[in-house]
Amino acid sequence: GFKVLASASHYWPLEDVDGIHEFRDTNGDIVEGMVNKGIYVTEKKGVTFLFFGSYRNSCISNPEACGPEGVTFSFFWKTQDQQAKLLPASGGRVISSGFKICSNEGEGSVEFYTRGNAMMKWKASFSPPGPYWTHILFTWKSREGLKVYVNGTLNTTDPDGKVFYDYGDPSANLLTGTEGDQSKRYVNGAFDEFIIWERALTPHEIEQYFTAAIGVQVLLSSTLPWSLMTTTTNPVLPTDAYHRIITELSQERGSSRSPSTLLGHLQNVSFSLPDQALPENTALSLTEAFLKAIEDFMLLSNWIDGPETPLVFSSLIHTIDTVMAHVSHKLDENSLPLAVEGSSSVADYSVLKMHPQTLNVSHYRFPSRGQSYISIPSEAFHGKAWITIVGLLYHNMHYFFHNINPMDTKIAEAAAYKGYMISASSYLISIKVEPLPKLSYNLSGSPLITIQLTHKLTPRQYSQALNKSNRVHLYCAFLDYSNGTGVWSNEGCVRESGDLNYSVCLCNHLTNFAILMQVVPLKLTREHQVALSSITYIGCALSIFCLTITLVTFAVLSSVSTIRNQRYHIHANLSCAVLLAQILLLTSFQFSPATLPCKILAILLHFFFLSAFAWMLVEGFHLYSMVIKVFGSEESKHLYYYGIGWGCPLVICVISAAASLDSYGESGNCWLSLENGAIWAFVAPAMFVILVNIGILIAVTRVISRISADNYKVHGDANAFKLTAKAVAVLLPILGSSWIFGILAVNAQTLVFQYIFAVFNSLQGFFMFLFHCLLNSEVRAAFKHKTKVWSLTSSSTRNINVKPFNSDIMTGNRPGTTPTKLNTWDKSSNSANRIDLSAV
Repeated sequence: GFKVLASASHYWPLEDVDGIHEFRDTNGDIVEGMVNKGIYVTEKKGVTFLFFGSYRNSCISNPEACGPEGVTFSFFWKTQDQQAKLLPASGGRVISSGFKICSNEGEGSVEFYTRGNAMMKWKASFSPPGPYWTHILFTWKSREGLKVYVNGTLNTTDPDGKVFYDYGDPSANLLTGTEGDQSKRYVNGAFDEFIIWERALTPHEIEQYFTAAIGVQVLLSSTLPWSLMTTTTNPVLPTDAYHRIITELSQERGSSRSPSTLLGHLQNVSFSLPDQALPENTALSLTEAFLKAIEDFMLLSNWIDGPETPLVFSSLIHTIDTVMAHVSHKLDENSLPLAVEGSSSVADYSVLKMHPQTLNVSHYRFPSRGQSYISIPSEAFHGKAWITIVGLLYHNMHYFFHNINPMDTKIAEAAAYKGYMISASSYLISIKVEPLPKLSYNLSGSPLITIQLTHKLTPRQYSQALNKSNRVHLYCAFLDYSNGTGVWSNEGCVRESGDLNYSVCLCNHLTNFAILMQVVPLKLTREHQVALSSITYIGCALSIFCLTITLVTFAVLSSVSTIRNQRYHIHANLSCAVLLAQILLLTSFQFSPATLPCKILAILLHFFFLSAFAWMLVEGFHLYSMVIKVFGSEESKHLYYYGIGWGCPLVICVISAAASLDSYGESGNCWLSLENGAIWAFVAPAMFVILVNIGILIAVTRVISRISADNYKVHGDANAFKLTAKAVAVLLPILGSSWIFGILAVNAQTLVFQYIFAVFNSLQGFFMFLFHCLLNSEVRAAFKHKTKVWSLTSSSTRNINVKPFNSDIMTGNRPGTTPTKLNTWDKSSNSANRIDLSAV
């Protein structure tokens, strides 16, 4: 009983009253407040407030916020006699913005209010407590309405409520106490043990708590004060055959059985239920005990990642169906119509026996509220016999059906995509009707049952569904036990409408239903795959050859002063990073995913491609410092550049590999996984570099354009505009702008971008060789100078003056020609800055 109390959300013991047992900790101290510490303050005007923090959006403020779990409020109450001490919590009523309990003129009552879309009021009356301590407890659930328990047993109910529009201040405090206005004649009483559960307790839990609170086993009665009841050391227990099973199920809780042993026990229970009539209370107790055992099995099991999970849990659902079918068949028919309804952590459940003529609505719906439900048209119920309806809405069962092999299903559409696993993406819902309803055999006819299920996607499923490179297939499916084991099938069901958030299905039969999701990557045709692969191989091979020549050229000419500067150090490092990345890329094609070499290559590829981007960023920074704004000395910039070019990628790779090593070389190639977000360890830095370099490119182009325009106005030289166009053409591939096409090449609908990206990126080394070596006048001049030095050295001539040289981009001249008017940039509006355009 005190375990029930320990699960309360709020608890105020108030005073230590003889005969009422408090909840104490291991030191014997009374525990106050299970979530927030409860405090009570007695004011001079006689009103006592019980504070429990912010409750404006809680069940206490607005019961509609309770959801399907409901709410329970409990306290001990007595009418104050003349000799009794006035307790701190005294008064004639308890009130909040959601409910009111009062005793007035010989009548006790509980009123419950909801203030959401439907302004409703539930009211139940009972006999006032009198001068003896009496336990009052009420529960409220949206589907069951208001139930009032007195001394542990159900006393009165209001299941339906009524529309009500005028009730108090919605921001009223939760309080107990007497009113200052005595004309209202509220009976002065005392209260103790205020408790709130933000769920509706079951009758068994209510009985357990009441028994523990008064400290003795009792013959329960709501007609006498509990202090006058006859006590007994052995409570009267049910003697029917079901009691043994209920007791065994309860004793199994907390046992150390293995999951397989417990599953076998549950199956044995389902096969050995006695062939006897079930009273309504016993049926409810049996259902609750069995679902509690199912909850234990789900908690004990570590099934989620096991390959046998779908098979085990389809068997478990079949076991639950067997027990619920027994309950429906054996319900005592002497008090028809009847209903056994409730909610557990496993499922919402309902067992209903009624006559079809009492169904005065166009559809029967289970559950009656919520976004996930099954609806059966009333015309499907035929005949004059009593009908039995069993409904179950599982809360967490769908998590155990997330790795279903499509070849193990009877869904032809899914089996066509062999190798792409299926996952349950909604609650599982079940409904059985006996005798069977008359439904249309043809899915285009009527009547048919309607199933609406809200999707419950995991973050990974949601990410996959939003990825435009994937195609999402949603199937309305059910568990087919015709072959002895549960196999998912979509026969007799069709998905009529819906989107990524919900699905509406039409079916011509009843069983366990769910929405299954299969994500299939969009693939290119074989012809396009071969074409793109050929471009990549040829382009990378050409790039490797050109980058090798570029690095050899820089090494040979390193003794020449114009090639020894910082700009060519950056070019060399960028060429080295791209060269190694391209070699590793071609090598990675030879290894299978999920192998150690593939994982190592994926990490190295990540590092060298990041380094390539980092050196592209350094190219941009250096260009900015040369053309627009000079910052730092050559030595300081040298350290910064190497830190950015090699240090930053190393840090990112180490962090990424340490945090998610399993994301490397596992998903189809030797690269980062696209499924769990690890790819952002590459995409985010690359996007940053591209955006920064585009900004630098725009700024540099504006400066060159302005200078060219000024030079054209002064000297009429059109070569300045050619310089601008040439600068843009050179900088676009070198600064990484071509990777924009890689971002746009996301699926088969953007095939043209995939080709552009393949061409530009595989030929990046060729472009670098073209612009850094072949078309670079400084390199050509340095090569001529080096050739002349070699020639002079070979003829033993040492002291010959070699004519100085300059880049035609720096001076605007061709080697061996007279200067043009383009060298008069210092006369333009930018002459004060003396900018260096040799970097371009």
